[in-house]
Amino acid sequence: MNSHTHKYDDIINLPHHVSKRHPQMSLQNRAAQFSPFAALTGHEAAIQETARLTDSFIELSEDRKERLDEQLQMIVENLAQKPECEITYFQPDERKTGGSYTTICGRIKKIDRFEQKIMFTDGTALPINHLFAIRGELFRNMEY
Repeated sequence: MNSHTHKYDDIINLPHHVSKRHPQMSLQNRAAQFSPFAALTGHEAAIQETARLTDSFIELSEDRKERLDEQLQMIVENLAQKPECEITYFQPDERKTGGSYTTICGRIKKIDRFEQKIMFTDGTALPINHLFAIRGELFRNMEY
């Protein structure tokens, strides 16, 4: 082999071969061949779910339960005014043990003792046994 000719000189300028039997692959499919392979599909989501923190339900003292009962009774006595309240309650997590404490604000339509729920005018319903705190104008004169 002399220095003026190279190994591929005879084919370097030939047109690119296109198969007559197999259709050409799209650029997107070709690129996908070289993308990283996710062998454990969903594994990352499972790790994130496990790492997500939840709170434990706080068991209320008898004094606290009594105060909440008094506040619920005051709400019942003033339902005609649809009192506005800010309620903090425990919301159990749907996928793991524990949950979170959430606060919502709204006007109360009804206290359903049979169903053990607080019903808001917007349709929201909270279980009474998950109550943590109730605040509002209605309670400003209560002493504790």
